[in-house]
Amino acid sequence: MDTEQIINKGRQCLEIEIDALDATGRGLDKHFASVVRDVEACLRTGRKIVFTGVGKSAHICQKLVGTFNSISARSSFLDATQALHGDLGLCLENDLAIILSNSGETEELIGLVPILKRLGMRTIAMTGGADSTLARICDAVLLFRVPKEACPLKLAPTASTTASLALGDALAMVLLELKGFTQEDFARFHPAGNLGRSLLLRVSDIMRSGERFPVLPETTPTRDAILAMTRAKAGSLALVEEGAGRLSGIFTDGDFRRAAIKHTDCLERPVAEFMTRNPKTIDAGALAVEAIKLFEKHRIDDLIAVDGNGTPQGLIDSQDLPKLRIV
Repeated sequence: MDTEQIINKGRQCLEIEIDALDATGRGLDKHFASVVRDVEACLRTGRKIVFTGVGKSAHICQKLVGTFNSISARSSFLDATQALHGDLGLCLENDLAIILSNSGETEELIGLVPILKRLGMRTIAMTGGADSTLARICDAVLLFRVPKEACPLKLAPTASTTASLALGDALAMVLLELKGFTQEDFARFHPAGNLGRSLLLRVSDIMRSGERFPVLPETTPTRDAILAMTRAKAGSLALVEEGAGRLSGIFTDGDFRRAAIKHTDCLERPVAEFMTRNPKTIDAGALAVEAIKLFEKHRIDDLIAVDGNGTPQGLIDSQDLPKLRIV
């Protein structure tokens, strides 16, 4: 095959898998909603979800277990082959089993369903076989729809594994919203790596404070404000009400340039005349990702962190964010 043929073959594969996702999405109906409620009810009672499958489906199950656990939906993987040799011990009454098989005719899984039911578990078939044995013997069915596999030999699972994985992800994400799962919840279960770092950091962890954060009364002459910013190597400073300590405004390099153009005596005048009143602020105890949202929403360069009384605690400079690896 030449280069163009190779590229076209790759595109054909992706198009086939996209068709499977599209068909699965269009096929979602009330049965999907019913399964979501079954899963939510199981977890609400303190029980867990047990995923089981054979072959490539087993790998999909293991990935879904990871996804569900990451959103605090307690899940385990049951090896269908090892189940009859002791692994059934992880299954408890009122747990819920999601049994994954493209054909719905996998012998190990069909033989496992009656055993799980005897243990008092509700069973859900996740399958591409609407009229399959697995679909008939389980308590509920979650269908993914695969017009054809991408494998030219019609042997390797391709579109079917993609569709089943996506359907499982859809189940997890709807469940996440039902549970009211938040960014803070997510951060607690992802403490490692860049993801955990970005989600766990607080504003107080990344803000400039102390000598790096100039704070002056709003009556300060502009000259002194510029000197304070220069000493702190900052592009802005916080201004507070005289004697009260509450934030009244922010003064930036940009404010100074605009003032200098309009007023030749700006250095001698109170900085309050040129500051930006009611600047955007964030609580010093908020998650750092909330600060990123404010930067993106309001297109600002500096963000002042305050306490519950509105007293300035620190400054986040947008130029610091890439160095902190949270954007």
